Amino acid sequence: MVKKLVLATLVYSILTMILGIVWHLELFEELYNSLGIYNRAEPIIPLGFASMIIQGIIMAYLYPRFYRGGPSVVQGIKFGLIMGLFMFSVSTLATAAKIEVASMSTWLMLQISFHALQFVIVGGAIGWVYRKN
Repeated sequence: MVKKLVLATLVYSILTMILGIVWHLELFEELYNSLGIYNRAEPIIPLGFASMIIQGIIMAYLYPRFYRGGPSVVQGIKFGLIMGLFMFSVSTLATAAKIEVASMSTWLMLQISFHALQFVIVGGAIGWVYRKN
């Protein structure tokens, strides 16, 4: 079980890092800059990675307690979407309440899209890690 916990944590962290870099720093960097939401010239990568590892540990720990049978990848996606909604409320809605952003609706739609994609992928991957062999 420890092996799966570590593997699921790594899978979550690596996939989230790749998605985050591609989404925030490649595909939509100019849009995020125009919204004024992220204003640090150089992101502090170790803090971001630490956040991903903590999230990965929590998801890897909770998934086996959530799983009740059925296709593990499908159950992982359901679990991922539940966790994604929680993370969206913490990382996006709470932030939106505290900051000025050029277009709140654009930023919220961008974040909804990112979180949905992220947590479908990582949820399915965690389900795959915990599948019955």
